[in-house]
Amino acid sequence: MIPFGEFLPDQTALENPGATVAKNVIPMLRGYAPLNSLAEYSGAADAYIRGATAAKDAAQATYVYAGNETKLYVVSGTGSISLTDVSKSGGYSTDANDRWRFVTYGTSLLATNFSDPIQKITIGSTPFADMGGSPPKAKYMAVVRDQVFTGFLDEGGTVYPSRVRWSGIGNEENWGSDPATGADFQDIYDFGAVMGVAGGEYATILMEHGIVRAQFVGPPLFYSIDKVETARGCKYPGSVASVGRYVFYCSPDGFYLFDGSTSQPIGAEKINRFFFNDLNEDYSHRISSSVDPTKQLLVVSYPSFRSANGTPDRLLIYNYALQRWSMAEVSADFISSFAVPGYSLEDLGTVYASLDSVPAPLDSGIWAGGQFLFGGGVNNKLAIFSGAKLDATIETGEFAMSTGRRSMLRAIMPHSTGATSVTVQVGSRSRQQDAATFGAESSLNDDGFCPVRAEGRFHRVRVNLTGDWQNALGIDVVGGRMGGR
Repeated sequence: MIPFGEFLPDQTALENPGATVAKNVIPMLRGYAPLNSLAEYSGAADAYIRGATAAKDAAQATYVYAGNETKLYVVSGTGSISLTDVSKSGGYSTDANDRWRFVTYGTSLLATNFSDPIQKITIGSTPFADMGGSPPKAKYMAVVRDQVFTGFLDEGGTVYPSRVRWSGIGNEENWGSDPATGADFQDIYDFGAVMGVAGGEYATILMEHGIVRAQFVGPPLFYSIDKVETARGCKYPGSVASVGRYVFYCSPDGFYLFDGSTSQPIGAEKINRFFFNDLNEDYSHRISSSVDPTKQLLVVSYPSFRSANGTPDRLLIYNYALQRWSMAEVSADFISSFAVPGYSLEDLGTVYASLDSVPAPLDSGIWAGGQFLFGGGVNNKLAIFSGAKLDATIETGEFAMSTGRRSMLRAIMPHSTGATSVTVQVGSRSRQQDAATFGAESSLNDDGFCPVRAEGRFHRVRVNLTGDWQNALGIDVVGGRMGGR
C-alpha cells in the first residue's frame, strides 16, 4: 500500500514521502479523517463578528459573547439563539484592522478592541460598561496568575506599542503603578511592537523581533522581564494561539511552537512556503488562530490570494500531538473555541424553524450546554464545525513503477471506509520538466478497484471522497512497466 502520508506541499512532487494535497481533512496517525463544515447556530449580528468566547456565571450557566465593529452581543441559551445587544450606551468604534479579545476574570468578563476602553460585564448580566480604575486601551489582554496583563497600549491618547501593563493583585480595576497592590508597567525596548500576550502562571509576550517572558517574583519588582527568544518574533498577531504553556505563532520565516523557553519550528520544509505563497498579504489582519484541545489541533484561518474582499477562505490544520498538517477550504470571518448554552428539545423546537435547520443531531452532547466546542463566524452568525462532512481530496506524491522506464497504471484500489462516493484520477508525465496531466475521474467498482489507463514514467494519484466517509489510509496500484524503445 502507498500510505497517505503527511501533508508536505513545500516538497517537490517526485518521491514526496507524504501527500501533496490533503484538502478538507484532519491529520491522523495513519492517514486522514473528515472535517465537518461550519453550521450556523446563532442569530445574525449587523456586521461580521470579530471575536467570541464562552463564559460561565456563578451558577455555572453558560453564556456566549461576541463582538463586531460597533456592538457586543450575548447568546444566553434557554429558548433563544438570538444575539442580544449588551453593548454600553453609544456602542463602539472598532478599527478596521482590530478585533475583540476576551478574558474571564472571576465572575467578570473583560473585552478589549484597542479603540475603546476595556469593557467589563458580570457574566450573565447586562450591559457592558467601561472598566473602572482607568485601565489603558489595549490591543492584547490575558490573565496572569490573578492579574490582568495588557500589551500594545493607548494611555491618554499616547500610543505605546512596546509597553505592557498589569493590574493590581486580585483587583482588575487597579491600574496605577503602586508597590502596595502590585500594579505596574514595563516598556520593552529593541523588540518592536507587542504582537500578542498569552497568560497562565507567567506572561508570554510576543513581539515583532523576539519573545519576552514575564515571571512573577513578588515585591518590589513583581515581574522579572526576560528576553527568552531573540532569534525571531511574531509577524501576524492573528497567528497567536495557546494551550497550556505552549504558544503557537507565525514569524517572518514560518510557524513555531514556543514552550516557555525556546521556539521549535513546526512548518519548516512542510507548509511555510505554501502558506506565504497562498496568503493575501493585503488582508493579513484577518488571520485568526485557535486551538481545539479535545482533538489536539491548531487551526489557522487566513485569506488566500483567491479572496478578493479579504474574507478568510483557507484553514491550515496542525495536529500538534502528531506534528502533521492538513488544509481546508472553509470561509470564516474568524475561528475560535467556545461553548453552546444548554437547550432542551422544546427549546430547539422553538428556536429553529425545522429539524433540518438544527446544526447538529438532536442526541448530540452539544445541546447539553457548557461543553467545549470549536467554531467561528459565518454570515454575521456564530457557527460550529458540526455540519455535513466536507468533500475531501488527497493526492499522493509522484512515483515511478520502474526507474527510467515508462509504465502503465490499470487500476487503483483506494483504502477508505464509509465514503458515499470514491473516485480517483491519475496524473502522469514522462519528464520532470513537463506538467502532470490528470485523466478523468474513475469510480469504485464492485471489486473495490477504480479502473484507469495512465501511461508515463511518473505518476501521482488523486483520491476524491464525498459523503459520510470515516477515514482514508492510502492506495494500492495495479500496473507494470512498458517495453523500451
